[in-house]
Amino acid sequence: MAADGTLLDVDTLRDRLAALGADERPVISYCGSGVTACHTLLVVEHVGLAPGRLYPGSWSQYAADPARPAATGE
Repeated sequence: MAADGTLLDVDTLRDRLAALGADERPVISYCGSGVTACHTLLVVEHVGLAPGRLYPGSWSQYAADPARPAATGE
């Protein structure tokens, strides 16, 4: 996002996503509850990359099961 709250230009967004490998492999997006993850997926498609997938339960669902691994601390 730009300082004024709008999206950065398409080329900058595409470059940033490509630097993370989003142009080479499927994107699966998640966040705390799934809302911000949807924003990320919209940007992925907006810049012309392959549609990603949403983990709708996101961290809230994953962390609710204490048997699932999670790193904490340093």
